[in-house]
Amino acid sequence: MADLHYHVVEHMGGWAYRLGDSFSETFDTREQAFDAAKAAAQLMHAPGDDTAILYQDANGRWHREWARGTDRPDADVVMD
Repeated sequence: MADLHYHVVEHMGGWAYRLGDSFSETFDTREQAFDAAKAAAQLMHAPGDDTAILYQDANGRWHREWARGTDRPDADVVMD
């Protein structure tokens, strides 16, 4: 199980949360961005259905994996 950290950061004249290289929409206040990041992190804990995942890696190879719906990451929010 991987750990995910949503980071609340200044972005495009406002505030956003970032996960890796991806940014959320821009919010007017830091608190709004924090609340949205907290909601997104909580959704990561919700169990889902078992399912097959098919994806292509950076080298163009395809991979097939089985994902258990109960195998959820631990997500939190970090104020940068």
